[in-house]
Amino acid sequence: MQSNLRKKLIQLFTEADGEFISGQKISEELGCSRTAVWKHIEDLRKSGYELEAVRKLGYKMKKKPDKISENEIRLGLKTKKMGQTIYFQDAVPSTQKIAHELANNGAEEGTIIVADKQTEGRGRMARAWHSPEGNGIWMSIILRPEIPVQKTPQLTLLAAVAIVQAIEEQTGKSAEIKWPNDILIGGKKTVGILTELQAEADQVHSVIVGTGINVNQLKGDFPDELKETATSLRMASGKKVDRAALIQTILLTFEKRYSDYIAHGFQPIKLLWESYALTLHRDLTARTLNGTFYGKALGIDDEGVLLLETSDGIQKIYSADIEISPS
Repeated sequence: MQSNLRKKLIQLFTEADGEFISGQKISEELGCSRTAVWKHIEDLRKSGYELEAVRKLGYKMKKKPDKISENEIRLGLKTKKMGQTIYFQDAVPSTQKIAHELANNGAEEGTIIVADKQTEGRGRMARAWHSPEGNGIWMSIILRPEIPVQKTPQLTLLAAVAIVQAIEEQTGKSAEIKWPNDILIGGKKTVGILTELQAEADQVHSVIVGTGINVNQLKGDFPDELKETATSLRMASGKKVDRAALIQTILLTFEKRYSDYIAHGFQPIKLLWESYALTLHRDLTARTLNGTFYGKALGIDDEGVLLLETSDGIQKIYSADIEISPS
């Protein structure tokens, strides 16, 4: 099947939203014969699409394959800016690396880089991030906010809020945020966020928000060292999750929160973040480059910095590994 006809046919079924489309209408829309329509339908079935045919009613799409591709992300995407430019590849070393190159070459705000697999996925402090094919979402978003350099860490917290909201909408599962960049379900890590900056001393050129989401892994898919600390949306919800649909929901939610942020500042994001925060009012250990601090998390300040009440007073934590004490 020619790729443009395939794309148009998938779009017809997506817009039909589970309703039947007559063979005649498909024939007219694609500009081909009814026999050709049947062949195109069979090609889609071979690609993993579940399609129902009923005499006199036509065809309807019952289920899409769990694939990520530019077409799958684009069809049904409801954003105005986020994800309107998509770079997709089956496998890359790191979506962050590609995003940096694209940002340097003038890629517009909202450009996303998505891969089905990363061979050099990484988290904070250059730690490796397990990014196998077929099960996760490995994505980077290029932003160009006109904000002071010191405010850019707020975008990590904004991304966490948007992803938590998208997960809840798509799966019905509640998730919690562990400052600064982890999302947990049932106390186990499900999402990591890595925010990187391209800037001069007083000017932000771009902010690249990378996210790794464990979507459809089962316990056996994780390396031994992660089996007790990591989980996936499938393990948490008991059902497979449509990764392309989740990306669409994340992009739409992110766009809404980002618009709020640009229009009204950090305060609305701060309030939402604290409502999802796992660390709030908990005793914890914060390991920083300047030492280890123990105390109770009071919340975050207006810059997004963690406020830790220690025996020596309130300590501002800008970056740290956080360990929460058992409650």
